[in-house]
Amino acid sequence: MSEPLKHTPLFDEHAALGAKIVPFAGFEMPVQYPSGITAEHKAVREAAGLFDVSHMGEFVVQGPDALALIQRVAVNDASKIEAGQAQYSAMCLAGGGVVDDLIVYRFEDRYMLVVNAANHEKDLSWIRGHASGLDVTIDDRSESTALLALQGPTAREILRPLAGIDVDDVKYYRFLEGSVAGLPAVISGTGYTGEDGFELYLDAEAAVHVWRALLKAGQGRGLIPAGLGARDSLRLEVGYALYGNDLDEQHTPLEAGLGWITKLDKGDFVGRDVLVRQKDEGVQRRLVGLRLTEKGFPRPGYPILSDGAAVGVVTSGTLSPSLGYGIAMGYVPASLAKAETPLAIDVRGRALSAVVQRPPFYTQGSIRR
Repeated sequence: MSEPLKHTPLFDEHAALGAKIVPFAGFEMPVQYPSGITAEHKAVREAAGLFDVSHMGEFVVQGPDALALIQRVAVNDASKIEAGQAQYSAMCLAGGGVVDDLIVYRFEDRYMLVVNAANHEKDLSWIRGHASGLDVTIDDRSESTALLALQGPTAREILRPLAGIDVDDVKYYRFLEGSVAGLPAVISGTGYTGEDGFELYLDAEAAVHVWRALLKAGQGRGLIPAGLGARDSLRLEVGYALYGNDLDEQHTPLEAGLGWITKLDKGDFVGRDVLVRQKDEGVQRRLVGLRLTEKGFPRPGYPILSDGAAVGVVTSGTLSPSLGYGIAMGYVPASLAKAETPLAIDVRGRALSAVVQRPPFYTQGSIRR
């Protein structure tokens, strides 16, 4: 018998707003509101959208060996993170496949690892399993933590009157501890849309108050609530990978184009030997971006073709709301991964022409790096 689906602290808010609720990563989550995915996507690109991403997992790691544990399980070099800084990273199996991608936050006295909801239990077990012999504590605070993402060009002005800090002090992949609408919050300059904005970590009990305060502050500034549908199309336009689609245990971070976060010279970590060998020998397949040059809607699972033969499958795909044409990602042989390589995508029996394009597809975002 399957486990009952969980609710975030904002479930009743979504229902009251008329959201379409779907199962996602063990939760009942809003995929869209009555405004529709395209309108929500457009709002984030032109003004702002507010997402409930409280389903994500948060693990607090602290103790004398906290850094040693993170260095052991993650591919990036966490020793380079300053207090108040966040770092994108990934965890690998011994064979090099990706366990999950995550963000590591460094506080003065602890670290926080933010993981994908679908991998919550797997990740917690994996990290704890590698803590043997280390003086460290791992505290799962997922249920007591709410996470709101305020994203878009007007996000900074919406948050400004509610924040107990100067929001301009929150730089890209940096964070400050402060307050929002009078309640304690970690205010982070991160997001998944390619736009300026913030991710707000709150006590679960604070979620409804802050959600309502943000929506009220955003009246007249174009802010609307946005669901998982817009979140997916937004992240794909800027080439952000999604675990379970573009990242998985069958592909390494080097094959997925994440060599930039894979620090092979930092010392030993899980999967390093395989990744060193793969780098030396060269990867046989790569995750690439694809741009349709004919009208069509590429979807995950559709075959990628070269000279009529299947050479891969679409891992993520959509009709880009911002660009007006089909975009996708998928793994192809390394020999076909060069930009502008002509390929095709089999869309319901029709081979539609496509070319390899290095993401991001959409380059006009307001994100402040």
